[in-house]
Amino acid sequence: MGRVPVLTFVAFRPQSLPPHEPLDRSLLAFGAHPDDIEFGAGGIVARETQAGRPAHFAVCSHGEAGTNGTPAERAREAEKAAKLLGAKLEFVDLDGDSHLDLRNAHALRLAAVIRAVRPGIVLAPTPEPNQHPDHWRLGQLVRDATRIARYGGVAELKAQTPHAVGQLFFYALGPGAEPRDVSPVVIDISDKPIMTAWTKAMEAHASQMKTRNYVELQLARARVHGLNAGVAHAQLLWPNDPLVFHSLSDIARGARRF
Repeated sequence: MGRVPVLTFVAFRPQSLPPHEPLDRSLLAFGAHPDDIEFGAGGIVARETQAGRPAHFAVCSHGEAGTNGTPAERAREAEKAAKLLGAKLEFVDLDGDSHLDLRNAHALRLAAVIRAVRPGIVLAPTPEPNQHPDHWRLGQLVRDATRIARYGGVAELKAQTPHAVGQLFFYALGPGAEPRDVSPVVIDISDKPIMTAWTKAMEAHASQMKTRNYVELQLARARVHGLNAGVAHAQLLWPNDPLVFHSLSDIARGARRF
């Protein structure tokens, strides 16, 4: 039998950005569909923007394959939600909803977005396969793009200055997308202004509530994750690379209380 991973948690609850993290190091979040970022990491985005960090959303389809909502309607919903979270929004046309393929040309396109925004932190859906195929494929493409964005000799990107991000984190839109072999980072989003902004941003995607109440689903997930960490509400991120801290004092606490 394979080893069963033991998940541990690191919880963060910053009141403002630490002094060694300049405000111009923005957060760039990628989503395969117009509502992915809000449902999967909207509370985290709200915490960061309310602390002063600029945020930019790159959405890679207009949700045109969805059962509910037209592409135009979903674009309007995404614009409203991004505004509620204090983020800028752009649409990056790739293959279209439910047609996303793993192609190097797409990784190059996303690397160009990274070079243009020049973020300190990048968010993307997890590459776990047990979810919408656009989600895991976009996660893999973003992982490739963060590497390509660093390389100064890429001919297709010569017009832009190379850029290395500080960290790539993955978010999960449901339990099936949560990695089982990586310890998550727990972000405390319990503060009322954060929860209010996040809830309103999810509610902005009203067309998607006709099939299932995704707002209640994500709020319930955040409640469970929060209780597991000893706070009211939390969202999880999975780091692509080991986390580096300046000192032990930068680590507030773990979820397990001894």
